[in-house]
Amino acid sequence: MWRCLFLMFLSLSSFLAFSVYAEESPRNYTFAELVKTERAAIVSIRSSRFAKEGGGPLKDFFSLPGNRLKPEVREGSLGTGFLIDSSGLILTNYHVIAPSNHLAEGILIRTADQREFPVRIIGKDPKIDVALLQIEGNAPFFSVTLGNSDQMEIGEWVVALGNPFGIEEMVTVGVVSGVGRALGTGPYDSFIQTDAAINIGNSGGPLFNIRGEVIGINTALNASTQGIGFAIPINMVRKILPALQSEGAVTRGWLGVMIQQLTTDLAKAFRLKDDQGALVSEVMKQSPAEQAGVLRGDVITEYDGKKVSQMHDLPTLVAETPVGKTVAMRVIRDGAAFQLRVKIQQLKDE
Repeated sequence: MWRCLFLMFLSLSSFLAFSVYAEESPRNYTFAELVKTERAAIVSIRSSRFAKEGGGPLKDFFSLPGNRLKPEVREGSLGTGFLIDSSGLILTNYHVIAPSNHLAEGILIRTADQREFPVRIIGKDPKIDVALLQIEGNAPFFSVTLGNSDQMEIGEWVVALGNPFGIEEMVTVGVVSGVGRALGTGPYDSFIQTDAAINIGNSGGPLFNIRGEVIGINTALNASTQGIGFAIPINMVRKILPALQSEGAVTRGWLGVMIQQLTTDLAKAFRLKDDQGALVSEVMKQSPAEQAGVLRGDVITEYDGKKVSQMHDLPTLVAETPVGKTVAMRVIRDGAAFQLRVKIQQLKDE
């Protein structure tokens, strides 16, 4: 009898514990309230015509052979965007407004309350797949709050919102399963990885934390792996927003080296203590790196006072350097560390 009572007590305790957790669980309350509140800032984006121009670095995710959008397409849904201020500024993916190598014209957006407005392209940055649009309509508009993507931790809940057809929102929920992910789409890869479903419909839309802050722009679904989505960290976008608003494009620094990731075996071969740094595999002719004395086989471990832990750290640091600035780099060559000074030039459009 005592055994029976003990088992009943354990079952009741487990039930009460689950009930308390369920009441506090964001899936039962917070997500619903978040969607109700933030849906007003989500817009669907469509176009009436297309003009030829190169697409963004993730265009291949959405431009499968035999299913490409053609220039003669007259009208179609492009994807999702979201309002970032009350004046009508919208963030979205570059590939959303430039599907299959064709920059969309006559872009229209539809808000959650079914109002439709024309928009103009304020700025675009194909290198990280971001575009900034401006509504040509009466303000104010409801807008999102931008969060801090650097504070995201693996395991945190996230919500991806989209409104691809202007009819009803698309909502998916998951957790952050990785940060700083590289997809091979470009030198500035540093994606948030999540198991929240992200596809063409909600690409360009916001990725929220459970506090209702945008921590990323939904950008692609890895077609080769089910259940994995990616988002551009909002802090990366924050850095280029002023340039997109004032110049319409982003100016980046250029060093002029090809690099590769160090492995344990390579580190041993180069007589390094560890595998931290970026290994120079090629130095471009007449580049800032060549003028500074960088050689093939050098390992760059520090740039402008910041540690280069892995290969992908260096392109971002160089890109953010003001053109014309002279910076110090810590380089290891033949097992010996020393410093080089290099004057950064402007990265030219390809």
